[in-house]
Amino acid sequence: MTSVTTKPDSSQPAAETAVYLFDNWFDPIEGGLRNRVREFIHAMIEGELDIALSRPRYARQAKSPNGEAEETVGATGHRHGHRSRSLLGSFGRVELEVPRARLNTPDGKTTEWKSKALRAYQRRTLVADALIAGAYLAGTNTRRVRRALAALFGGAVGKDTVSRVWRKVKSDWEAWNARLLAEEPIVRLILDGTVVRVRLDRKATSISLLVVLGIREDGQKVLLAIKSMGGESTEAWRTVLDDLIKRGLRRPEFLIADGAPGLDKAIAAVWDGVPVQRCTVHKHRNLLAHAPERLHEEIAADYSDMIYAATRQEIEVRRKAFIRKWRLKHRAVSDSLEEAGDRLFTFTRLPPSQWRSARTTNAIERLHEEFKRRIKTQTVLPSADTAAMLFWALLASGQINMRKVDGWQTLAAKPIDQPIDLALTGDRAAPNSNHIAAGTGMIAGGLYPRFCTSSATVRFVCMPHVAHLYRMSTRRSVAKVRSCASMGR
Repeated sequence: MTSVTTKPDSSQPAAETAVYLFDNWFDPIEGGLRNRVREFIHAMIEGELDIALSRPRYARQAKSPNGEAEETVGATGHRHGHRSRSLLGSFGRVELEVPRARLNTPDGKTTEWKSKALRAYQRRTLVADALIAGAYLAGTNTRRVRRALAALFGGAVGKDTVSRVWRKVKSDWEAWNARLLAEEPIVRLILDGTVVRVRLDRKATSISLLVVLGIREDGQKVLLAIKSMGGESTEAWRTVLDDLIKRGLRRPEFLIADGAPGLDKAIAAVWDGVPVQRCTVHKHRNLLAHAPERLHEEIAADYSDMIYAATRQEIEVRRKAFIRKWRLKHRAVSDSLEEAGDRLFTFTRLPPSQWRSARTTNAIERLHEEFKRRIKTQTVLPSADTAAMLFWALLASGQINMRKVDGWQTLAAKPIDQPIDLALTGDRAAPNSNHIAAGTGMIAGGLYPRFCTSSATVRFVCMPHVAHLYRMSTRRSVAKVRSCASMGR
């Protein structure tokens, strides 16, 4: 009885014997072009060396600039063999024989000739490095870049190559962090933070990336700063803001923040008096967190009607209606809205054409979403510096393009110095001891009483702003209530 096995021959690795999709695709144009690349590179380097030696190969007399032989001019050096080099480019990998030479120096010694076209220790062209870095930024992790670029580089790119290419970006990143901002015509700032996981001391750790986005006078958004910090404390945000001021950032005219306490304190310490808009989306989430899920849809509808009202006066009316309604239905929701104060409506001090872009920190939130999508293939980033640099590189490389803000044509208009009216017209007075002591079961001092009965006693309870009255069943019950009130129970 014979058996059939699918186990490959041990003498040949499975990776070498396997045939994948696209492996048998052949393009004669690509094949012919890549075969001629080696000849072209050889000719280019040999021509460079001929110029350095002032004579072509095997020649014994130097050439003058007009091409005629000059016996009086001696050779400036001599050739001495070739060196094998491997070069990876958009044309694939090629093996080269690079000529070597020694050049004469004025002090009578010689020095090794170095090609300017093919630098010492260069293994990849700049185009190849750009392709590798672009694939990495597009969302491919270091291990998958090899498979993504296999058809182009023939599998010659590994995770170590990707890491070395990525380190080349660091010099540009450091220069960007140190650039001066005095010439930047920034009129508005958007500030927010996000949390990412990085590897610190061989352990996965959550850190905060603090991001500052600027808006120029022409409405164009530009990334100003991104710092990796341990959290969003006041000290952390002060570090970011102080660095911006140190590099010459002018005082902004308007700020948009997420409402974090640490950020609010840092802004007050650095730019006190600048109008601050609290993100309406963040406040919406806070309201929902204060209520059971069955009320979320109703809260969202009332909140949207208020925030997206067409005029300033309509916003004031709907805010008062929102607070009155939710004081009765679920007081924690109204308290949360009142906690934000007039900062939730600072956008009403701007021209209506700017309201859409000034209400929220969505401009930064979009960057956060794209960044999270990019690092989804990497559960944990290598380091905190890599996280910040990767965020910056997504914009610097053009992977993310930022457009102008809505209403940029009216950015020259200054915010009006008139906050929204927070007073609730006709609001009921708060209860006090005099009202409770004088309570007789009737509406007194604007208070609406509620009567609670039990088997032991009848108690008088004052509940402000609640227009509800339990009907007493007998006159005797009303008399007991008045008696309890007069006794101060």
